[in-house]
Amino acid sequence: MSQLRSGLTTGTCAAAAARAAVTLLLEGKPLGEVEVVLPEGDRVVIPLVYVQGNRDCAEAAVCKDAGDDPDITNGLHVVASVTRIEGDDVMIAAGDGVGTVTKPGLSMAVGEPAINPIPRLMIREAVREVTDRGIKVTISIPGGREIAEKTFNPRLGIIGGLSILGTSGRVRPFSCPALRTSLKCLLDVAGACGIKAPILVPGHIGRRAVRRHFRISSGQVIDVGNEWGFMLDYASGQEFEALMALGHPGKMAKLAMGEWDTHSSRSKSAVPFVYDLTENIIGKQIKEMPTVEGIFSVLSGLERKKLGDVLAAKIQKRISERIGVDLQIAVVLVNMQGDIMGNSGDLTRWI
Repeated sequence: MSQLRSGLTTGTCAAAAARAAVTLLLEGKPLGEVEVVLPEGDRVVIPLVYVQGNRDCAEAAVCKDAGDDPDITNGLHVVASVTRIEGDDVMIAAGDGVGTVTKPGLSMAVGEPAINPIPRLMIREAVREVTDRGIKVTISIPGGREIAEKTFNPRLGIIGGLSILGTSGRVRPFSCPALRTSLKCLLDVAGACGIKAPILVPGHIGRRAVRRHFRISSGQVIDVGNEWGFMLDYASGQEFEALMALGHPGKMAKLAMGEWDTHSSRSKSAVPFVYDLTENIIGKQIKEMPTVEGIFSVLSGLERKKLGDVLAAKIQKRISERIGVDLQIAVVLVNMQGDIMGNSGDLTRWI
């Protein structure tokens, strides 16, 4: 079995380009490659497409390499242009091909560049490894405006281009059919190591939340990406006693809808489902939001907990029906920060 090759997120590319551009701006060094730190502490060396400019303005570009994942942004150039500014802040702006947020409910405020919080932090840290001076960084993606029309961005209220994304800094090839063989191996190994209660998560946000809230052993947390149906079916044939499914409700709500491949291009949006559920549970009409996270954000604390618990129970019921065996199921929903938004089922095995 050949190893699937991981790639780098647009956030990592932006951070690398920013560091290279600042190095040329302040030190006059046109680098051929640059090192950046990923959110979990790993350092990666990234080649540059070009570095150009002078001591007034500099620019660098990185070619987005998504590895073996069929990412729509693969091969695009992520460009960072930098200039000096007064003070000691790192100001981050959207250039051509990077979108702007126009609706509430996202992790960025209305009017802000569509650059997610972790990529923003990575860009700032990349700049700070070179200088403490004030720097303005403008991120651009040539051709991003046209490609964004093929994504969910227009429906999310992100106009003018793509989003700069990434939570782990890497693109894991969850969408590749060959990944199923690797995923099966993870469950096989877990069973062989005596794990009786695995925890399935979509990816980085889930893994981070599990470490924060639960006691876990090595190999107990398994990334399933979007392959929920496949992994649940395979898990039902193993000698597990319990199973937890943990993730963000924007992804996990799709399971309650019967969408077992949760990739955005192969499944329906969970927003209408959660919107209708919210009105039924809370008993009042709420304003339209572009994301599930946005729906939760307009509720009070008690309302969020009530909605989260009901949604988790619906997901738990669907999973139990699909598995069809005597396996204890628990579901935990977390937000982007890893806070628990709702849960269903007995969690004592993992506490």
